[in-house]
Amino acid sequence: MIELVFVVEEAPEGGYTARAVGESIFTEADDMPQLYANVRDAVRCHFDEGQGPKVIRLHFVRDETIAV
Repeated sequence: MIELVFVVEEAPEGGYTARAVGESIFTEADDMPQLYANVRDAVRCHFDEGQGPKVIRLHFVRDETIAV
């Protein structure tokens, strides 16, 4: 595996959630440095050594509402 993509969203109660695309990996954090650390840790725990991705990509999704 070369790359693993996480969809990152702001959590309603604050902080962030991150869910891997195509893998059963989910984590959350209160701030960005903690999110980076938690994603790395979750990926290391999910894959056997040498089987994980070479690159982890975080795709940030943010919903906004505008008045018409």
